[in-house]
Amino acid sequence: MTLTYVDHIAIETVNVASSVSWYKNKFNCTVKFQDDSWALIGFSNISLALVTPGEHPPHFAVVDESVLNNGEKKKHRDGIYYIYEKDVDNNVIEKIHRKS
Repeated sequence: MTLTYVDHIAIETVNVASSVSWYKNKFNCTVKFQDDSWALIGFSNISLALVTPGEHPPHFAVVDESVLNNGEKKKHRDGIYYIYEKDVDNNVIEKIHRKS
């Protein structure tokens, strides 16, 4: 059985540009995407999403191709389909249809 693939973890920031700069100065990582409301930073084993409060909830994302068959799916601006759900402790999990 193949293990579930964790694509990214999303944390909140009030200043995306400042946070991206901090991560680039502290770690060997790449910027996959950046605008005023979110950024995606790539590490060798996972990505880190920096989101502004209210834009997306703090979460972790797993790849689940069945998202494409879910009638409640939504589409991110980068073309990835997703759904959010919560675990038994009310933590948000994002299911996405492909690796970003």
